[in-house]
Amino acid sequence: MINKADTMLPGVHAGREYAVGRGEAVLVTASEALKMNGADSNVWTNVVVPRAILLRAFPQIDDRLGLKIGADSEALELLKRYCLLLESGSPLASADLITHATDTIVDLIGLATGAKGRAAELAGLRGLRAARLEAVLARIAEDFIDPGISAQSVALQLGLSVRYVHDLLQETGMSFSERVLELRLQSAHRMLSHKHRDMRVSDIALTSGFSDVSYFNRCFRRRFGYTPTSAR
Repeated sequence: MINKADTMLPGVHAGREYAVGRGEAVLVTASEALKMNGADSNVWTNVVVPRAILLRAFPQIDDRLGLKIGADSEALELLKRYCLLLESGSPLASADLITHATDTIVDLIGLATGAKGRAAELAGLRGLRAARLEAVLARIAEDFIDPGISAQSVALQLGLSVRYVHDLLQETGMSFSERVLELRLQSAHRMLSHKHRDMRVSDIALTSGFSDVSYFNRCFRRRFGYTPTSAR
């Protein structure tokens, strides 16, 4: 999204605050909610590219969402000129030319956003992603016994988008619901095996975050191969 007017366009997207002035730009996605303020008269233009195409070229492109691109960016300026050139002529018909134009636009977006940057910069982004994953895991570990915990609540507390939280957890091989369930089952197993012998199984289930005892019993047996009573 490129701001073409003198008015400032501040907003929030993918857990980040941004503010783009005239000639500046920001990478956004239609799959995330976007809040943006402006004045009585606002003018901007969008360069729309399917997310799958950008992901194939830059697997970490989501890390660039909501980051302002300065008006002094040569890559952004060239992207503007190239898109204007394509808009002013007849639609391309040749498959080879369409592929070439697509590759050029994607390459320029990568350069403008920094997704096609130096190795050190990309390593820094991966470090930021790792830190965010650690924060998400810590929050889940702290709040898993809360029956109301959700990806939405964790994302809100950490200032991230829900999809970003799901993407981070997907890299661990375990989804949000699977991780919460595993933590709750491990908690109940410890309580049944080592102490709290004076508590009923149903009370242990509730204490571990389960609101449905029957569901707890089914999950426990499927996970450990025996019933909660047998664990005791």
